[in-house]
Amino acid sequence: MGHGDAGRRADRGPSERVGFLLSQVGALAAARFAERLADLDLQPGDVGILRLIAVDPGLSQQALAGKLGVVPSRVVALIDVLQKKGLVMRERSVKDRRNHELQLTDSGKAVMAQMREIGAAHEEDVVHALSPSERRALGTLLAKIAESHQLAPDVHPGYRATPTGRAAWAAGS
Repeated sequence: MGHGDAGRRADRGPSERVGFLLSQVGALAAARFAERLADLDLQPGDVGILRLIAVDPGLSQQALAGKLGVVPSRVVALIDVLQKKGLVMRERSVKDRRNHELQLTDSGKAVMAQMREIGAAHEEDVVHALSPSERRALGTLLAKIAESHQLAPDVHPGYRATPTGRAAWAAGS
């Protein structure tokens, strides 16, 4: 590869580096979001699970596993952590005693209220350089890309366990 090849790569415009730019901005957004959560003693994945339970109170552990795309035993470990923090409680299902339904505790609901503020501040921080119409366009395009890769809406793919058995979002912690 000659010097001209390196120059051509450096001259590529943003439309030819979309994957790299998505990775770069995604890493920045993930790091900043994790920083915002530090005071709450939460990981980004914890917030995702709390959100899923908040929008669907009584969700079974098995149904949560399906939404996250993980085996039910993985959900047990994730919920154990949130239960120890006093944010989630398990209750036996009255419909099917084999299942546990998940509910947010009062502390869990308070955390979710804080998360609305943290999330809004995070969103503003990440896209502050864009106008409202640019934000809408970017959101629409990103949703189209996510759908084309069959990514579940509002579920981060990092929940799936890595070869070490830890969720991808927790592997670095």
